[in-house]
Amino acid sequence: MSVRSWKIVASVGGVSILLFNAGCASQTASDKTTTVTEKATSNEVGTPVKPPAPTKPALTAGQENALQSAKDYLDGGSFSRAGLISQLSSSAGEGYTKAEATYATDHAGANWNAEAVESAKAYLEYDSFSRSGLIEQLTSSSGEGYTQAQASYAVSKVY
Repeated sequence: MSVRSWKIVASVGGVSILLFNAGCASQTASDKTTTVTEKATSNEVGTPVKPPAPTKPALTAGQENALQSAKDYLDGGSFSRAGLISQLSSSAGEGYTKAEATYATDHAGANWNAEAVESAKAYLEYDSFSRSGLIEQLTSSSGEGYTQAQASYAVSKVY
């Protein structure tokens, strides 16, 4: 009489692969594992295979240059998202297209709350502002262009 036994030899994607041993003396444990491993990698055991990760599209020269400019501006001073896009795309600034400036701004890794705090500190070093006046200066399109939330956050940190 043969002894039936099951052995878990691998777990793929949360699914355990069981190997049935019906008493075949000529098959070793390493043979069993190799067989199951081969099946698992060739997807013959029914385990779903993840599709390859999508590749990132190559950047244009304008996007690469605008991104470097955006990082340089952020290293040298504080900018709101709107202010940096404006600086990069204006003819008096860098002259990148609006699309290049927006791409660069959105991929430069800025923390807009931290940028707003730095702007608020700079304003308070040179002038006196009430809380509401500083928020107005930070949110004004003719001023800095931060969002209301970013300006409120900044004022709560510096006032």
